[in-house]
Amino acid sequence: MTATLERPTPERPTLERPEPKTITKTVAGKTVTMTPETAEAFGRELDAIRERVVADLGARDATYIRRVIKAQRALEVGGRGLLFAGVLPPAWLAGTAMLAASKILDNMEIGHNVMHGQYDWMGDPALTGRNFEWDSACPSDQWRHSHNYMHHTYTNIVDMDRDIGYGILRMSEDQRWKPYFLGNPVYAFLLMVFFQYGVALHELETERIRSGEISIADKRETLTGIWHKVSRQTVKDYLAFPLLAGPFAPWVFTGNMTANLIRNIWSYSIIFCGHFPDGTQEFTKEETANESRGMWYFRQILGSANLTGGKLFHIMSGNLSFQIEHHLFPDIPAHRHAEIAPQVQDICERYGVPYNKGPLPRQFGTVIRKIFKLALPN
Repeated sequence: MTATLERPTPERPTLERPEPKTITKTVAGKTVTMTPETAEAFGRELDAIRERVVADLGARDATYIRRVIKAQRALEVGGRGLLFAGVLPPAWLAGTAMLAASKILDNMEIGHNVMHGQYDWMGDPALTGRNFEWDSACPSDQWRHSHNYMHHTYTNIVDMDRDIGYGILRMSEDQRWKPYFLGNPVYAFLLMVFFQYGVALHELETERIRSGEISIADKRETLTGIWHKVSRQTVKDYLAFPLLAGPFAPWVFTGNMTANLIRNIWSYSIIFCGHFPDGTQEFTKEETANESRGMWYFRQILGSANLTGGKLFHIMSGNLSFQIEHHLFPDIPAHRHAEIAPQVQDICERYGVPYNKGPLPRQFGTVIRKIFKLALPN
């Protein structure tokens, strides 16, 4: 089986500028400069990595994703089965853990990556990005717009990438401070606990509603889609399966709720550590005007951070532990990121571009510090 992926052409900001501009950033006290000429060579080297991977895609990648799907389904069936015997504490704990793992795999390694089109080349309708629906409160079609298009096109451009704070938090000093942001730590905690619902509400553009730029009536169609998806998920986890358990309904209900909570906290932690730890950079509309491919790569790298860990950790993170490589090549199967990460890091070192990586506890600690710091005026 041979892959035939087309090169992605994400849309760029269209502000007019006669010539590309040299970009200078300060990262960890060091000045990083990328000129238009250097960006061209930088981009060509990264393009070459992508071309080599695409040319090599085939049976190994198809086998990998199908094995992950098989494991996810086995975990879900086993977990739900054990929860039916949840009156016994060991069964409840094991069932909840298995169900949580299945939900994490469904969202991170399967849903997120399939909806990026990473397996479209297989021609399998079940693995076609535009058709996939995941086990989450967020409708997949809305997610594909807010994430695949908005976030991956305008990564870390203030006032364009709505993933900077999700319309709720202040996660950049370039975001104008308002008294509302004094609640930053509280909002962050609530977003973590109810993360699937926070992602579901992302397309509502609540910050524009709060400012009066649009009204809730303007988002009627979006609300309808969210309502239908949230209703289906709620009925499945909190009504249908508990009712099937009969007298054991309370254990099934609490097991489902706990599994969703674990999935929410895990997903939030991985995603925030990939975007907001110390060293990640934001960009202005002016800096990214008339942006070349090499400058786009430069922005993706400086706006992202990786997490170190073992193979199981990377699988359970959906390989978003390689957030840098994911932002560079979002349509390449994510399990390939581990093998290309050393190549990307080598290129970054030769061009003097910081390559941000570290263990989860350290990266998450800096994220928490940033959340508290940005609750206050600069």
